[in-house]
Amino acid sequence: MQYTKKVMDHFMNPHNVGVIENPSGYGKVGNPSCGDIMEIFIKVENDIITDVKFRTFGCASAIASSSVSTDLVKGKTIEEALKLTNKKVVEELGGLPPVKMHCSVSVSYTHLTLPTILRV
Repeated sequence: MQYTKKVMDHFMNPHNVGVIENPSGYGKVGNPSCGDIMEIFIKVENDIITDVKFRTFGCASAIASSSVSTDLVKGKTIEEALKLTNKKVVEELGGLPPVKMHCSVSVSYTHLTLPTILRV
């Protein structure tokens, strides 16, 4: 299976890994088809995502998708972050193998869970 250089970089050196204590928002989603689990934590100030962290249990594609998604939402408003799609994540990564496209879908679902538990 061939991964892009950007996928491998985000897999080997993921950005924004960790937990935010007392986050403004939290989301967790799993992908039953492969067992991937992603958690995302955000800190929001004045409607801007000032910090974002994630923990992902999964393959290289799932970890890279989680990493790049945090880069894409940091500094954005909640409204802007909710527009993030797995298609955009895959574009930022320079593509994913067709058999691994499902690994990027969790990112979209996780972002959709954030407003249901947002405490801002």
